[in-house]
Amino acid sequence: MTETRFETERERARRLLDADDLTALHVGVIHDDQTVDTVASRRTDADSEAELQALSLLATHIRAVAAEAGVDYDTVAADAAAVAAQLEELPVEAPDDHDDSDDTSS
Repeated sequence: MTETRFETERERARRLLDADDLTALHVGVIHDDQTVDTVASRRTDADSEAELQALSLLATHIRAVAAEAGVDYDTVAADAAAVAAQLEELPVEAPDDHDDSDDTSS
């Protein structure tokens, strides 16, 4: 059976999430019924570091979408801001404000 690009990238995402050295993540998925699920988490107590990590993740996503679409970052950022403003309800909750570094379930 030939693996599709989607299946290949989904497996790559799983491998990335399995890494032990993660300090922040933001994952979003869209289901067949067009519902969106997201999860965000980070290991830091410093607000400025958490904000920088969140902004870095967003910037990386903007770069990836821009590259895939063949347009400038500014175009993608403006379009994303316009869509966000039109959403009535964002299915996103802020990450818990606790440090997971004391997790001993390895």
